[in-house]
Amino acid sequence: MAAVSVPMHNGNIQHGESGADVIENGNELLNGSEPSEVPARIIRKAKRLIRRSPGKETGAKEIVTVITGNANKRLPLSKNSRKSRNGRGRGEPKKGGAGGKGVWGTPGSELFEDGRNPDSHDPNYDSDSQGDFIVEKIDPELTQREFEAVLEPVLLEYFEHGDTREVEDDLSDLNVRKYKPKIIETAVSMALDRKAQHREMTSQLISDLYSKLLTSTDISGGFDNVLSRLSDLTIDSPEAPVVVGQFIARAVADDCLPPKYITGYKGKVECPHTRSALNKADLLLSKKHGIVRLDNIWGTGGGRPVKYLVKQMVMLLKEYLASGDMAEATRCLRELDVPHFHHELVYEATIIVLEDSTDRTREMMCELLKSFSEAMIVTPNQFIQGFRRVYDAMPDICLDVPNAYVLLEKLANNCHQEGMLSSMLLKELPQRGRKRFVSEGDGGRVKEIVP
Repeated sequence: MAAVSVPMHNGNIQHGESGADVIENGNELLNGSEPSEVPARIIRKAKRLIRRSPGKETGAKEIVTVITGNANKRLPLSKNSRKSRNGRGRGEPKKGGAGGKGVWGTPGSELFEDGRNPDSHDPNYDSDSQGDFIVEKIDPELTQREFEAVLEPVLLEYFEHGDTREVEDDLSDLNVRKYKPKIIETAVSMALDRKAQHREMTSQLISDLYSKLLTSTDISGGFDNVLSRLSDLTIDSPEAPVVVGQFIARAVADDCLPPKYITGYKGKVECPHTRSALNKADLLLSKKHGIVRLDNIWGTGGGRPVKYLVKQMVMLLKEYLASGDMAEATRCLRELDVPHFHHELVYEATIIVLEDSTDRTREMMCELLKSFSEAMIVTPNQFIQGFRRVYDAMPDICLDVPNAYVLLEKLANNCHQEGMLSSMLLKELPQRGRKRFVSEGDGGRVKEIVP
């Protein structure tokens, strides 16, 4: 009888219809006298926690029942199924649908990526970034070229808005430990080519940054750098030694520099420009009440009272009449730095000519006004405004100067010939009308003026 191998559900193999020869667990059991000629082959199946549906034939489609707690959910068993088969899940996709070939992960998982690729087969894998690392905050230090590129725009903006606190905030964000003297050097160098108003702002900036961002050593180092470069700075700014000396004196007056700073250079300076700057600073500090006067060494721009400016202009004109030094008068007017107030100079010059009533004064004033006009220090609009103020004040001026109309006509004709006074403005020149208040033939009776 031919031997037939029938697989058993429990993993054992039974040969023959009658079960004469049995092999169990790999051991041959003999019921007869002769062993079986068919070689034994162990067949095992994976044990799964499933149960087959009863009443199904062997050739029918297999259905597995997964036990899921209180309810049984029947799922079809098919190839490449992503559903759990271990009988313990809830029938949902494995790994939340993130597993399997061609799947990139669960939706939203890219938000929690840290940039590291632990898979060595990933094209973006970097072995150097896989170790343990600590993220620390660093404060990179700027190079001198980078610091200069940042500092100059900050100072240019300061000359526009004048807010020292904003400059302090901008520079505090930078790592400028060893470049702090560069702040003083750059600020003073930029102020040499600007007006007195900007120089005053520079002195205020140095005073406000002291003890907050800068120390006395930083300020001393900055002025040392300026003095060492003074020969080159004088090429572009001939008055640089005088201005630097004023900056040093103002810094000493503001307690930003120690008084011994100037004395420490005595006998050690060979450059004549540096020696001139130090002598200028020493002279300003040695004057009587010099510390107090240094507060207004640059002037205070629009903050100065009008009476102060008028007094300075009258003094300027009188000194010019006494000395005849036109260059000094020009320098003094530039130092006042009030171009919007030059009409007052024209007005005061005209009043002085009318009060003095001499040809020398009239000629000298014409020459001075012509010089200011050619140098565009006093603009044509300032001339027009100044002369019209004189025209309006003529009734009061005649009380002190009876022949004021005659003198004003001579001055106006001279200014018109020199091109300072336009023909239209000359036509507006007031004329004194001849009015008789007492008639000789009326017996001394005062006539009434009918408007």
